[in-house]
Amino acid sequence: MKLNQVLEGLSYEIIKGDVDIEISQLIYDSRKTEKNSIFVCLKGANFDGHSYIREVVAAGAKAVVVCEDVDTTDLDATFIKVLDTRYALAILSANYFENPAKELVTIGITGTKGKTTTTYMVREILESCDIKTGLIGTIETIIGDEHIKAANTTPESYIIQKTFREMVEKGCKAVVMEVSSQGLMMHRCAGIMYDIGVFTNLEPDHIGPNEHSSFEEYTECKAKLFKQCKVGIVNSDDKHFEDIIKEHTCTIEKYGFNDTADYVAKNIELINDKSYIGISFKTDGLLKEDVVLGTPGRFSVYNALCAIAVTRHFDIPFDKVKNALKTVKVKGRVEIVDTPYPFILMIDYAHNAMSLENILTTLKEHKPKRLVCMFGCGGNRAKSRRYEMGEVSGKYADFTVITSDNPRFEKPEDIIADIVTGIEKTSGKYIKITDRREAIKYVIQNGKEGDVIVLAGKGHEDYQEIEGKKYPMDERVIIAEILEELK
Repeated sequence: MKLNQVLEGLSYEIIKGDVDIEISQLIYDSRKTEKNSIFVCLKGANFDGHSYIREVVAAGAKAVVVCEDVDTTDLDATFIKVLDTRYALAILSANYFENPAKELVTIGITGTKGKTTTTYMVREILESCDIKTGLIGTIETIIGDEHIKAANTTPESYIIQKTFREMVEKGCKAVVMEVSSQGLMMHRCAGIMYDIGVFTNLEPDHIGPNEHSSFEEYTECKAKLFKQCKVGIVNSDDKHFEDIIKEHTCTIEKYGFNDTADYVAKNIELINDKSYIGISFKTDGLLKEDVVLGTPGRFSVYNALCAIAVTRHFDIPFDKVKNALKTVKVKGRVEIVDTPYPFILMIDYAHNAMSLENILTTLKEHKPKRLVCMFGCGGNRAKSRRYEMGEVSGKYADFTVITSDNPRFEKPEDIIADIVTGIEKTSGKYIKITDRREAIKYVIQNGKEGDVIVLAGKGHEDYQEIEGKKYPMDERVIIAEILEELK
């Protein structure tokens, strides 16, 4: 491919050399430099690609993209200067992979909570209607039958475009992806005009060093999605809804519980059974249907409304949408695990006070005989989280089992002691079991008819991190082993 083709649509200045040259590869990691490649100098908190210019040219790079002044006197390569190399990488990547997003129906979902569940709901519905759909998110990337563990919620722009191309080659017609505020701030999604952009909700999060400097900046980053999509589907019940769409350039569709929304949920009813809890509701507005969900809580209704609004842009029979919503499961998100016992056992990723309170208050609405919460906290993280989660569980759960999570370089017993400090501010009953496997066995052996037991914190994770090493620990596998033992 010619360099000038890769640069198409990007504002740039030629510092040295010629853009009418052949390029073999697009590189942003100096260690992967090869002959006739183009190297993009990214800048991060702990690295600067500009430091490796001489090294990559010596290794055969034919062109270098920079965003600051550099000495090119004795370097035999073309030098291109841009305002922002991260933005440039996104545009270059889209061109390099021949703009695969234009061959897919692209759906981008942003928000503080609900992104993961909603992406899976949308994919489940589309797949059930024979629309092959790729997924990029917090848990994994799915390309056809291939499941790849995720390193970031929203990968680097080069990886996104490479993945899109692979999806096209494997017959995907659509892709649904989580779009994080970090991804938007760092231009990882630049160069993509989403067919549908989605906003779930907004709460203070990801604010601090190496993230967002303020809630205002966090909000502004989320809002960027609605300047690069054709249709915006937004939760109009969220108090920050107006800030998110303030400068939108797309057509807006609203969902929520209020009558001004285009997709409205009404007559919400809880479903309770010995081994099943869910929720049902009626839709109003642009669609009038009865819907049953296999997951509990008002947040599940919001996620389902959103998925309904998205999939209405496809030619899909609504009966298939309803069937998919009733059975869809998301790994580690209110994930009910089948057991032969008359209680409900579930796994959830709730790993901070806000998410733990959300899941416990949701489950409390179903009026279980007892609400049992098993959780721990990660080591080498803010101690305040431990006190807060202990207090939340003590307040809302009838019984708490305090155990280990990812202790990292701390002693599990020290972390548990901090959690106890929080729970003892309440009248909540608790027990301490340091070994997580033993804690899971305890809650299963001591579960009573009508209980709802939630294993919180690990969610989709299949490891436990101890002193810098990750050991296999998948709660689904552990539960299966324990059930076999208890036969």
